[in-house]
Amino acid sequence: MNQSLLKSKIFAGIALVIMTLSFTFPMISFHGVLNKIDSGKKEDISSFQKMVWGIYNQGRYKSTSTPKEAHNNLEKMIGSSSEIGVASFPIWSCSLEAPNYPKEAFPEGIPVFFHFDGFSGEVHEMNTINHYIGMDPMWRGGILEREIGIYALLFLSLVVVYFIAYNHKLCNYLMLIPTSLPLLFIADYSYWLYWFGHNLHDWGAFKIKPFMPTVFGDGKVAQFTTHSYPAIGFYCLALIGIFSLLALLSRNKANKESGK
Repeated sequence: MNQSLLKSKIFAGIALVIMTLSFTFPMISFHGVLNKIDSGKKEDISSFQKMVWGIYNQGRYKSTSTPKEAHNNLEKMIGSSSEIGVASFPIWSCSLEAPNYPKEAFPEGIPVFFHFDGFSGEVHEMNTINHYIGMDPMWRGGILEREIGIYALLFLSLVVVYFIAYNHKLCNYLMLIPTSLPLLFIADYSYWLYWFGHNLHDWGAFKIKPFMPTVFGDGKVAQFTTHSYPAIGFYCLALIGIFSLLALLSRNKANKESGK
């Protein structure tokens, strides 16, 4: 086999493994669990789903109100009515330093993490602040993205599989999607924040002008200081993009060498 062709398959395979372990597998495994919890059907949650959530939540942020014995144990989290996030890797972190919140409890501010399929962290606390300044609750953002997230990643997984199995121009063009995943996320996340900052309501404690929240770095919203930075999931997206690009470049080189 042509060396460049082999390299393209290896690079694509690495990208597929990262995508599967970081996002696709936990998203599929945990799909629908939060809805079951909200509707009081915790008996319908399988032991496998509980195990997956426990494994993927090792080392993740837990609310200061969550009992320590409930950490990484979904059943105990449900029993203590703790705030439960999704299982997939968080892609972006956004935190607010609120003047009335104790620095000891929230040294980096009130943290919320954005996932492909939902949120985690102090979502309830963040929604309280959003309401205070006239913004929508977090669940209003990225509804379509969260609904189609699993199907989009399954489609991308199939694209990579076909790229590995077949040397076809269409597969090469479609591989541009995983290559650009980090940029696509940042673009969508930026629009998401823009929408929040430009759809303000009168229910806030005081009125503020429409604004663009800080996408990356530190910023200000009213009297709150914001911190917005990539989380582990974004670095996984970057690796997927890099290995997908390497796979494309190797495939193009292989095609040139073989005269295709």
